[in-house]
Amino acid sequence: MWNAIHVKTKVLPGNRVEVKTPGFGEGASVEVFVVQPEAPGLSRCSMLELLESLPAETRLFESAAQADHFLQEERDSWDR
Repeated sequence: MWNAIHVKTKVLPGNRVEVKTPGFGEGASVEVFVVQPEAPGLSRCSMLELLESLPAETRLFESAAQADHFLQEERDSWDR
């Protein structure tokens, strides 16, 4: 069975993190996971949203159908 605590803390000068562990014996082996929550103000988007946000002039194809057509022509050329 796992004995666990959840602690919120700040990163200290020198990029250090200090965790106090009440209930754990001194010298005990422990595992530590450090997770930084998403920074406020940063938004996540899907890959499709990211691609749609790119300028049109950087896109090779205007639609999936055009990309499929191009790929099919390439595959057909391999058989010739």
